[in-house]
Amino acid sequence: MELRQLITFRTVASTLNFSRAAEVLNYVPSNVTMQIKALEEELGVRLFDRLGKQLVLTTAGKRFLTHIQSVLDKLDEARSVVHDNESLSGTLTISANEVLCAYRLPVVFKLFRSRHPNVRLIFRSVPNQQLKQTLFEGTADVVFMLDEPILSTGLTVEPLLEETFRFFVAPDHHLAKRTVLQHEDFHEEVFLVNEKGCTYRTMFDRSFEKKGIDSITYLEFQNAEAIKQCAITGIGIAFLPEITVEAEVKRGELVALSWQIPNLHVYTQMAWHKDKWLSPIILSFIEAAREVIAMDEENKTV
Repeated sequence: MELRQLITFRTVASTLNFSRAAEVLNYVPSNVTMQIKALEEELGVRLFDRLGKQLVLTTAGKRFLTHIQSVLDKLDEARSVVHDNESLSGTLTISANEVLCAYRLPVVFKLFRSRHPNVRLIFRSVPNQQLKQTLFEGTADVVFMLDEPILSTGLTVEPLLEETFRFFVAPDHHLAKRTVLQHEDFHEEVFLVNEKGCTYRTMFDRSFEKKGIDSITYLEFQNAEAIKQCAITGIGIAFLPEITVEAEVKRGELVALSWQIPNLHVYTQMAWHKDKWLSPIILSFIEAAREVIAMDEENKTV
């Protein structure tokens, strides 16, 4: 078993794509495939399943990743001792849901890259409800979640910014001009929402169930962009974080309704495994995220 095979395995586990892993490692794809095949033959188990075009870790692969992660972390720690932190190099894997990927993290990535251009950044968009698992499986170094305050014995979780959620409609929607709204005003309305599973969708459902309103219609979507476009065309009422619709509100394509769900407290939160060694690369990324989000919070309060 060679060290390079372990590094290749970890990279493939992070990207779940042989071609992408080859690009990160500066290998040709056939080299990556060969190394994984040799590792699987030596271990006598499959580490990945190929489900059509989708690559997934097997149960054995997940277990193997958990154990070799600590070995590779120790190696990274040893390397950091003999290198100047100003010239960091290596690979960093970040995961987040699609909202944070599109509206919070690009500036973080830009700042981090300006400071450490030799670090390879791997980003994976993961549904909010699966993000914690990526840390326990070792397929991500740091994740960002939109959720209620999280308490975990296995993770270190840092709330960064409370996000405001509102209801948005096209300017000509019949509720757009109303200055006071009640639950009853939403009878027979169409709501454009995320699929079940994310925290804010659950809180949205709970709010209406408590009031006994069951005559509303849901159209469910996987991403915020689809929700916005449908709201702009007048199909229904979009339930989204304010950060996702700032441009559309400025252009007058959407307006916020004068009604909010009470006691809805959702935060952008950063998390990593509590037992993970925080390399200089990870620490530098965490600091970059703190800086950017702190600036966003200042702008929010101005």
